[in-house]
Amino acid sequence: MSSYKEKDGAWDLVIGKGYSAKNYWKDLWRYRELFYILSWRDIKVRYKQTVVGAAWSVIRPLLTSIVFYFVFNKIANLDYTGEAPYILMVFVGMLPWSFFSNALSESSNSLIGNSNLITKVYFPRLIVPASSVITTLVDFAISFGIMLVMMAWFRFVPGWQIVLLPAFILLAFICAFGFGLLLTALNVKYRDFRYIIPFVIQFGLYITPVGYTSSHALQKLSPGLHWLFQLNPMVGVIDGFRFCLLGDPIEWQSLLNSIIISLVFLILGLFYFRRMEKSFADNI
Repeated sequence: MSSYKEKDGAWDLVIGKGYSAKNYWKDLWRYRELFYILSWRDIKVRYKQTVVGAAWSVIRPLLTSIVFYFVFNKIANLDYTGEAPYILMVFVGMLPWSFFSNALSESSNSLIGNSNLITKVYFPRLIVPASSVITTLVDFAISFGIMLVMMAWFRFVPGWQIVLLPAFILLAFICAFGFGLLLTALNVKYRDFRYIIPFVIQFGLYITPVGYTSSHALQKLSPGLHWLFQLNPMVGVIDGFRFCLLGDPIEWQSLLNSIIISLVFLILGLFYFRRMEKSFADNI
């Protein structure tokens, strides 16, 4: 395998068995410019030749939140005991879920979408799905700005808990990146996953407390199903967002499960991705 090493202030290409594996993490830093280029390219391509452009980052979560508001609040008559309006509670839950679902969709197809680059040039393949996940943070930032506008409209001011929000954004990123790496590697080897992933994302939207609170779900579920509901890593993430932005109580068991599961899948995703990386060019 090939890699680069520094010599007299320049970088020379070195071809040798096991060399790239030994210097893999150093190569990630050396190819940081490629990471920036891919991220910026993905941002431009995503909204190229679209009518409303980046407004899709606002339209999708906003329309979904409105639908959930009418379905769960107006039709199903679900109550929300928090101080914020119901629609704001739904939109806050939609923020991390939209980031997570978009990150899975983009990262899982990232290697296949860059097949020409993968088969011709050496670089750490981890850069490709990582740049896809980073790109979805742009959509998250735009949606977050809309949420601030909604808070101003409803005259709702977050409490001191908002200082903890960066920690939950990091947790959402770890969760999305870990699952994204695993699905990316699986999608290269087994092309059936391109049909499975959209179904999993759509199904996950309804079993994740976006249109309702996790406390309400735990009240309705039998005690024997509590552990199954709390195995969803996004439950703790969404609870954390609502705790920071709306002051809602947090389910500490769900949060602990989210941290553990996210870290486990990050390690598992890195391990499986690195293991399958040698065969990506052949399988693509």
